Amino acid sequence: MEEAVDGAHGELSEVRGPAAWLPAAIADRAPRVTVVGDAMLDGWWSGTIERFCREAPAPVVDITRRDYAAGGAANTAMNLAALGARVRMCGLIGDDDAGTRLRALLDSAGVDTTDLLQDPRVSTTTKYRILGGDQVMLRLDDTQDRVPVAAVEALAARVPHAVAGADAVMVCDYGSGALGGPVREVLGRAGMIAPATLVVVDAHDTAAWCSLNPDIVTPNAQEAEQVLALRLDPRTDRSAVVGQHRERLLAATNAAAVVVTLDRDGTVLLARDGEVHRTWARPATEKQASGAGDTFVASLTAARAVGLPLTTSLDLAQAAADVVVHRPGTSVCTTADLTSHLQQVADTALSTPELLREVAAHRAAGRRIVLTNGCFDVLHRGHTRYLNQAKQLGDILVVALNDDAGVRRLKGPDRPINPIADRAGVIASLSCVDYVTVFDTDTLVPLIEQLRPDVYAKGGDYTAQMLEETPAVEACGGRVSILDYVPERSTAAVVRRIRATPLAEDAP
Repeated sequence: MEEAVDGAHGELSEVRGPAAWLPAAIADRAPRVTVVGDAMLDGWWSGTIERFCREAPAPVVDITRRDYAAGGAANTAMNLAALGARVRMCGLIGDDDAGTRLRALLDSAGVDTTDLLQDPRVSTTTKYRILGGDQVMLRLDDTQDRVPVAAVEALAARVPHAVAGADAVMVCDYGSGALGGPVREVLGRAGMIAPATLVVVDAHDTAAWCSLNPDIVTPNAQEAEQVLALRLDPRTDRSAVVGQHRERLLAATNAAAVVVTLDRDGTVLLARDGEVHRTWARPATEKQASGAGDTFVASLTAARAVGLPLTTSLDLAQAAADVVVHRPGTSVCTTADLTSHLQQVADTALSTPELLREVAAHRAAGRRIVLTNGCFDVLHRGHTRYLNQAKQLGDILVVALNDDAGVRRLKGPDRPINPIADRAGVIASLSCVDYVTVFDTDTLVPLIEQLRPDVYAKGGDYTAQMLEETPAVEACGGRVSILDYVPERSTAAVVRRIRATPLAEDAP
């Protein structure tokens, strides 16, 4: 689903919503991405526990399996490659067994390791998790206290070759010291990174890279706390607090956009042009997943590198992170994984009885239910902004879509442009939407009377008194909320553009 048919002509700049065909479109365009960062080796050693050691009250894990994966910036590179990007890895690893194993993992994934410097003066950072059954018992981190200056200078000498011709440059600085002064100085030189190149910074100290004037920085909650010198209490609305400090974050990082990742609370986008966008995570209950943040920033970068809007890129990245967070170990999200996930989400429009059962469980858990409705025929920026606002009125957002006959009654015989299956699929793919259902009545009153929402949200130039649904909402104890109207964004205007544009025969 796109705002206009420009996507059919090879341009993705107008696409809205993470449609299932987008991962394949990104892979087809195969953006060239250079990752400059701290490459690590992750180990997942698992075994059984049947006794305690005699020296201390500690369990003995009899190792039965050793699995290895690329970690840190190397995991970001692996995820980019899995999504079809042409990836160069520029980093510093040791001339040791761990470094050799890490290089082999990257090579096997198709990552160009020409500029991955294997230096005998350093040791490869490793993080080994020891599992007893399904439980992580211990993590062993082997890191180098200080990276020799000569090794850092040798890495800096590789940077010009690594970034040449890249569509996007990612800096993944996790504080090892390898990306210190010399590397930062080279990356910041005038003309080193071409003006049209996307620059993304994922760093423990985000502000340290402000001289790059990055397009996007992606601090997590702790890193944002460091920039703002305040604590983001997970028991509060952290996204709202971050939003209040938008100007400080942008000024400190010198970025065009800051995307703060808030683990279970999803992400919040704060852009210099005033754009604000939320995503909502679908967290897993198991605790063995690692590297979802690497998957997120890799997917975000790949999507932006091929021209997708920032909000759509963010939703796509959240979907990719949702894939890997439900897997044990350090894993990647492939094009096929992401396509399958989006397609599964697209097939989840619920019947009214199914929806009522799901909502009853949420209400029993104390969650507030928000209901909204519409045709959502051709998704555009006004829609996505409105749905994000609706989500923030409660905990669970239900979107009821007019069926095709209902759209024809409202809009005329030549609508909808997209049938209900496609409309439901794209709306369901948005991270802010929890459930999608379809209704065939002229008003939403019958569904409101059954669902009994806490909030009924409506977008446009209405007042609550103008809506036929208002008495039904208030009768069940709910309230009506009228959200922002975006006059410059309308489906009718988009449809006019569609009909005025010749269609390409090679539409994705």
